[in-house]
Amino acid sequence: MDAMKKGWFSELSPEMWPGQCMSLEYEKVLEDIKSDYQHIVVFKSKTYGNVLVLDGVIQITERDECGYQEMITHLPMFCHPNPERVLIIGGGDGGVLREVLRHPCVKEVTQCEIDGKVIELSKKHLPGIASCFDDPRANVIVGDGFKFMKEHEGSFDVIITDSSDPIGPASSLFEKEYYHLMKTALRPGGIVCSQGECVWLHLDLIKSMQDFCKELYPTVGYAYATVPTYPSGQIGFTLCSLDDSADLAHPCRTLTQEQVQEMGLQYYNTDVHTAAFVLPQFARKKLASD
Repeated sequence: MDAMKKGWFSELSPEMWPGQCMSLEYEKVLEDIKSDYQHIVVFKSKTYGNVLVLDGVIQITERDECGYQEMITHLPMFCHPNPERVLIIGGGDGGVLREVLRHPCVKEVTQCEIDGKVIELSKKHLPGIASCFDDPRANVIVGDGFKFMKEHEGSFDVIITDSSDPIGPASSLFEKEYYHLMKTALRPGGIVCSQGECVWLHLDLIKSMQDFCKELYPTVGYAYATVPTYPSGQIGFTLCSLDDSADLAHPCRTLTQEQVQEMGLQYYNTDVHTAAFVLPQFARKKLASD
């Protein structure tokens, strides 16, 4: 692929992050294929372990995956008093599934991933991340998450959308219709959490999403985490709850440091949860404006 030159992978996207790119030195390209949906590359990097790339964009690296996987999962999970049934849309690398299953209260987690090749290659090259597909509580469906949700109204306590950026096959996951569909698939008091892009690069998009989410849900918030290999080193999360008394920045289930260690968490803790909702002034001002 054009992004692999002279031993370096460069993440180029004039549409999503014009004028900048993230580059990683690599040792070996492990996979380079085109599935029915996207171009998939897996390479072994010099310093970040194995790296999964979809359509030229880094999705996950073995070194820093904890920042994204733990936050997109545990922000909504710890804000729900008893999440027994969970739905994951996307997330073919298996990291969100692994994190959801750290919660003993979960009775069943369903995952809908449109591209089975992502699951296959993640199992092969990212075994520490794609480690829970065979868990008895996991129901993994290779298919359309839209169709599945339409057939399962009022079924889930938490819905997590682990998507790529809003270009190509993931673009519809950033639209009002999708958030309305998730709302219909929630149980009373349910929570959704979706990949929410970067305040340094996509603040207008984030603002528009916050606005239409507030038309659909009584409680809406935006949080973020630091992930070095994502554009500008930061990624956000859009959270919505059907509970009008929910305080998304303060989880209703908290962890002691001993419990954090017992769960094997590398990034998330209760203090980080609360801090994730404290936005820099330029982002706070934009998202608070009418």
